[in-house]
Amino acid sequence: MTFQDHFSAVAARYAEFRPTYPAELFAWLAYLCKEHEAAWDCATGSGQAAIGLAPHFTQVVATDASAEQIAHADGPGNVIFRVAPAEASGLQDRSVDLVTVAQAAHWFDLPKFFDEARRVLKPGGVLALWGYGRLDLPGEMDAIFQHFYSATIGPWWPPERQWIDDGYRSLAFPFEAIPAPAFRIEVQWDLPRLLDYLSTWSAVKRYRAAKNDDPLPALRAELQPLWGDAATPLKLMWPLFLRVGRR
Repeated sequence: MTFQDHFSAVAARYAEFRPTYPAELFAWLAYLCKEHEAAWDCATGSGQAAIGLAPHFTQVVATDASAEQIAHADGPGNVIFRVAPAEASGLQDRSVDLVTVAQAAHWFDLPKFFDEARRVLKPGGVLALWGYGRLDLPGEMDAIFQHFYSATIGPWWPPERQWIDDGYRSLAFPFEAIPAPAFRIEVQWDLPRLLDYLSTWSAVKRYRAAKNDDPLPALRAELQPLWGDAATPLKLMWPLFLRVGRR
């Protein structure tokens, strides 16, 4: 399978503007593991999930197929960053207690990745896939944002985005399922910070390339009167969806 690189061109912005995940998620995943020697964070991007795993495991190996993403990754001393595709990690057989994939499993050759996860997981080890879709904006802003997501940039989403919109519900998951509690990302962002985050979306990047135009200033002009002072932070939230299973 050819690596579909949608994010190297925005790796620096990805590292700066993507949201982080709740600490409760990583504590729960660690609780599921019998041992806490090693975790593999696959498709780590700039390391948001790897950083969350670090307090719970002796070592975290964080891989990404994009060398540019790894160049912008950072984390504590027990996180090892390296370039590797999801389907060929380079890890030893039965060497990790947990495999995580945050907001990325839809890009993989999943049958090959699942084979790789089985190979590197210890018996009884845990695999966790999760993601988040379109955040909801307060009040009347949400209809504007929905139109931007579905109509303005909708044609420029890669086909794999359907898995995110579906919440991975129809994704074949050949592991012993573990029911997951509800988790969510919560942030306090002003309007410029929201637009910085949107600039990391693959569909925004593809729209810009196809039209030689930036869709974000027009969106800002629509949101601004309803937001009020653009520098005022608002509480924004994404529910997480998870598929978790045991080897």
